Amino acid sequence: MAQATVRWIEGKRFIGIDSTNHSVVLSTPSDGVGMKPSELLLVSLAGCTAVDVVDILQKKRIPLTKLEIQTSAEQDPEPPWTFRKIHLKYILQGDGLTEKDAETAIRLSEEKYCSVADTLSGKAEITWDYQIL
Repeated sequence: MAQATVRWIEGKRFIGIDSTNHSVVLSTPSDGVGMKPSELLLVSLAGCTAVDVVDILQKKRIPLTKLEIQTSAEQDPEPPWTFRKIHLKYILQGDGLTEKDAETAIRLSEEKYCSVADTLSGKAEITWDYQIL
């Protein structure tokens, strides 16, 4: 079972702690100390698929020298500001990396392995593209 804890520090500052005791600071934009919780969701999605893509390509013996995933999202203008569209841009580099390799790894992550993408599907439209350097 996955577990996490969020503790209030002061004002509008919080610390999130995962099941392995790693932490991240959260805050509102006006407090300016930590990440916005809503944007942490985007980081979670990008991080989840990044782990998958690296793992899939390593299993195919395709070494990456770079992976960056840039996210952008559209939210409803009114509370609770639900994300409706999320776009991920994968920027990859690696010796022998082909378009087919990149597409296969990304598609497998997005459609089969990434728990965050699966959780968000049906609520937000997730799209992606990629660039090989």
